[in-house]
Amino acid sequence: MGPSRRRRLWALLGCLCSLASARALCAPGQCPPTTGNEAECVAVSLGSCSDVSHSQTVFPNLLGQSSRGVVEYSPEYILMGVLHNLLQGECNPDLRLLGCSVVAPKCEGGKVIKPCRHTCEALRKECLPAFDAIDMAWPYFLDCDRFFVSNIEGCFDPLAKLRGETEFSEDLLTEFPASLPFAHHSYPQMVRELKKTASRCSHIARLYSIGRSFEGKDLLVLEFSTSPGRHELFKPEFKYIGNMHGNEVVGKELLICLAQHLCSEYLLGNPRIQTLVNNTRIHLLPSMNPDGYERAAEEGAGYNGWINGRQTSQNLDLNRNFPDLTAEAYRLAKIRGARTDHLPIPESYWWGKVAPETKAVMKWLKSIPFALSASLHGGDLVVSYPYDYSRHPLEEKMFSPTPDEKMFKLLSKAYAEAHPVISDKSEMRCGGNFVKRGGIINGAEWYSFPGGMADFNYLHTNCFEITIELGCEKFPMEDELPSLWHQNQEALVKFIEMVHSGIKGRVSDKFGNPIKNARISVKGIRHDILTAADGDYWRLLPPGTYVVSAQARGYSKVLKRVTLPKKMTKAGRVDFVLRPLNGKPPRTAHDFLRRAREQFDPLEHFDPHAQHVQPEPRENGERPWWWSYFSSLDNHKPLWLLKYH
Repeated sequence: MGPSRRRRLWALLGCLCSLASARALCAPGQCPPTTGNEAECVAVSLGSCSDVSHSQTVFPNLLGQSSRGVVEYSPEYILMGVLHNLLQGECNPDLRLLGCSVVAPKCEGGKVIKPCRHTCEALRKECLPAFDAIDMAWPYFLDCDRFFVSNIEGCFDPLAKLRGETEFSEDLLTEFPASLPFAHHSYPQMVRELKKTASRCSHIARLYSIGRSFEGKDLLVLEFSTSPGRHELFKPEFKYIGNMHGNEVVGKELLICLAQHLCSEYLLGNPRIQTLVNNTRIHLLPSMNPDGYERAAEEGAGYNGWINGRQTSQNLDLNRNFPDLTAEAYRLAKIRGARTDHLPIPESYWWGKVAPETKAVMKWLKSIPFALSASLHGGDLVVSYPYDYSRHPLEEKMFSPTPDEKMFKLLSKAYAEAHPVISDKSEMRCGGNFVKRGGIINGAEWYSFPGGMADFNYLHTNCFEITIELGCEKFPMEDELPSLWHQNQEALVKFIEMVHSGIKGRVSDKFGNPIKNARISVKGIRHDILTAADGDYWRLLPPGTYVVSAQARGYSKVLKRVTLPKKMTKAGRVDFVLRPLNGKPPRTAHDFLRRAREQFDPLEHFDPHAQHVQPEPRENGERPWWWSYFSSLDNHKPLWLLKYH
């Protein structure tokens, strides 16, 4: 947390805590019980709980606090208001809403309905590492056994509204749609559509979350595969990302339609779609910036602004928020023998403001070996490809190709030529200024910017990503959506099929054991890709003849000559068997584990599934850095937040 941010938080807490010290509060464990069935329901009037799913609460609450005034000046309530800052956005606003379910529990028909224990336990498992990271104990008033009850006892889920969970019957889940959902979808409506599609095609589809937005909305991905949830040998991984900028909404709606199209056509026996799904693992993220979308939607469809809703709730442009690896790649390119692929994230990157949406996508990229991707935007009609950052930082429009320039142009043309408007030769239309270029352009030659997602994909992972601008109107009227779908339907499917270009294979030792992180190199192209956990790989290449090599630490290099004909419709199979140097088994696994322990990976720092070591108790009464913020509470300091008190 930066000094200026800490000063602001200190001022806020100082003000709140000075007020809290003037009120008499019950200590943890000494609060009188609530009045049970004799409760008088009153309106929820707490500012920090204004967005809860229920409208009425009761006093005394589950902590025995007798009035709204007592709650507002309590350390529990103060903590709820600043946790998102202390935890730097982690688990926000989930923890606040969970706390609200205790200080302002649901009241209905004169009865108090307590929050569900399973919701508390799931959130505690997910968020406890964030508390450990700042040396803070789990708050006593979020004790899952003490203040929460089971489903059998009758409870409510305080996070249901946040997650977009809406009630609908099983009939609606399996009902076959007569037409695609051509409408602008709010977050709950989008969740509903994705759930319906996942349920209808449950044998080939799975809905999962890669993380949360700053306001706590799940970043939902709908996956299509013959084995949902599992990477399969030789099956390439593909992704579409929409709504990165909240006010560019066409991509979001197209991906909702694409999901239903893939599901419906697969069930109808469409051989092209069945072949695609059977041989590809497809991931669709309709909205990377759901918070920004909600702000843009307040303006209404037809508003063609360029600012409102573009950024996140933290006022961050997600397509400028990724690590700038491009400048480092340019520097390394001048050094003979230096690698310019799979560049590490610089430590200085984490000193800045990293959006939870950005972090979620980076962790997603780390967990799945994606080969091809496209990000769907709006504001023009063109396909752009990396690099997006100019070779010269002072040049705003400078052709800056990657080592895979030919492949990126082939990928971009595949989408452009399948799109009836982008491929139209008229210059008197949206995107007409790109006609002479074939509807495609190098990103930096169009306009240069650092911190883009496409450059990060290419330089940090195996994934090739392009950017597709879908039209000049960012938030069109609903009656324009059907024509936009028909313009993009073929191109969207065609681009997914491009993931089967080039070569694929497996790298193993002479006993058939897979070799992870082996380098696949192509002579004349200074960009390698790495094998996945099962030793398989996918190397996108245009037609031609290549010398391809595979090498790994402790093994000898193997070279093969490969020819890819122009009319090849699927990736060529090229396997490699590596032999250990000097006949001795390499110790690569040990080396990788050792280096992994030695290197701090911020992407894993708040991973709810990571193993965290209990820190040693502090000596001489030393307090954590955040303790001074509560100094004004006098006799009501939240000692229950100290792990070693």
